[in-house]
Amino acid sequence: MVTLSQRINTLEALGAYLSNFDENNSEYKTFVEAIEKAHQENGWFKKEECRHAIASWGAALKKEKIQEWLTPYELKENQNPKTIALVLAGNLPMVGFHDLLAVWISGNNALVKCATKDKVLIPFLVNSNPILKSMTRFTEEKLEGFEAVIATGSNNAARYFDYYFAKYPSVIRKNRNGVAVLNGKETAAELKGLGRDMLQYFGLGCRNVSKLYLPKGYDLNQVFGGIYPLSKCIEVNKYANNYDYNKAVFLMSEFDFVENGFFMLKEDTALSSPIASAFYEYYDSPEQLKKQLEEQKDDIQCVVTNEAYANAVPFGHTQMPELWDYADGVDTIEFLKTL
Repeated sequence: MVTLSQRINTLEALGAYLSNFDENNSEYKTFVEAIEKAHQENGWFKKEECRHAIASWGAALKKEKIQEWLTPYELKENQNPKTIALVLAGNLPMVGFHDLLAVWISGNNALVKCATKDKVLIPFLVNSNPILKSMTRFTEEKLEGFEAVIATGSNNAARYFDYYFAKYPSVIRKNRNGVAVLNGKETAAELKGLGRDMLQYFGLGCRNVSKLYLPKGYDLNQVFGGIYPLSKCIEVNKYANNYDYNKAVFLMSEFDFVENGFFMLKEDTALSSPIASAFYEYYDSPEQLKKQLEEQKDDIQCVVTNEAYANAVPFGHTQMPELWDYADGVDTIEFLKTL
């Protein structure tokens, strides 16, 4: 059995490996090849996006952060490890990695079904480490022989998961969106951070900002100024195709919107916007907006703002979550401790 101290040391070593990633270092040759393969299999996984995911996990898996993450749980040696089925999403590179971390650190074993769009990077890292490999099994077949499940997918997939895994202890995640609350006093640096929150990973993540809440009279050019440094996204064919398609839909539907040649802003009360766009809505008072967001909390992953809001995240940090930033606010370590 792998001890808790061995698991912690393994995650610390993994964090160092990811933090020191250097594509010109021969030590990382096979990792670079895995990144290239991931991009070949999924055109959204540009090398720059994969490198960002690697750097983000490297930053999260620092010794002091692992300690801060685990201290509240007072974990003991797991004398009765369970097999936890993990159904991973595939919208971002390594997007399901946190669920694996939780299963490993809790002393359980993982039965992993990767998304077809993201089945290279996580298996590469796991299979490169004997300890992690000993606690993990990947499958593309029907999931069998497990005692609990953590599954992530669309709202439609979640309904299927609820039915299919009804007899098992489970965490089932659905669609959520990031939102941003602006007050008009944001700095240029904060607006550039907002641009990254909107367009990192081409806006495909549940933590990406797809909805802006603005004070009345707000100048939308400030938003466009923040995202301008990311204008090269339009050079990526998959993004450009989505931009052209969604712009055509907006035009044919005679929607009012503004755009800058690679991104669109449309006034709309919905939270989830199409690729290459964001919705915005004006608010009258911060107090009323806080009440509105509280009513929508089950559809919101995080709130980007410099104000005091629940699940608030600083500008530019939505795609750099800490180990204690649990998806949908569901503490997977606590869930696993109950099994």
